[in-house]
Amino acid sequence: MADDSSLSNVGSRYAQALFDLATEQNQVSAVEGDLKSLKAAIADSKDLRTLLASPAFGSEDKAKGLVGIGAKAKFSMTTLKFLGLLASNGRGSALPAVIVAYEKLSAEARGAVSAEVTTAVPLSAAQAKGVAAALRQALGKDPEISTRVDPALLGGIKVKVGSRLFDASLKSKLDSLKFALKRA
Repeated sequence: MADDSSLSNVGSRYAQALFDLATEQNQVSAVEGDLKSLKAAIADSKDLRTLLASPAFGSEDKAKGLVGIGAKAKFSMTTLKFLGLLASNGRGSALPAVIVAYEKLSAEARGAVSAEVTTAVPLSAAQAKGVAAALRQALGKDPEISTRVDPALLGGIKVKVGSRLFDASLKSKLDSLKFALKRA
């Protein structure tokens, strides 16, 4: 099975090709909308995650499944053809990485920056607004924030912007304390 970094590299290459094609066809935002819908479907459907990741399904089955989902959701023709090509090339498992990479390319083209915010509990509307304002001030650009909940953090927040990570989670503070106590 491929590791995360190789899937990320494959995802970046496919995303760049899709972005270039979408730019030529003036379909960047339509394709991005399709991919966001697909990202939500992947998060919500265990069956879809299994279809993408399992070697038990051949490339043809994955292509039929993805194109079928896209057709039912009325995706653009560019997105539908891309999904068929991706699956036919045996790269269905790289789709989540393609989506993430495409979102970054699209955000950069708009002059925005994407940030992934992870918290132990869901953010309230006021907290989300505060995080967005703090990121806007720190980055000098409008952030496009995707949020994730990870109860293992125990409390606090982790913010990832590009390759930079700001970790103010309770779990990391406790891990640091545990490491310091072991050294003592």
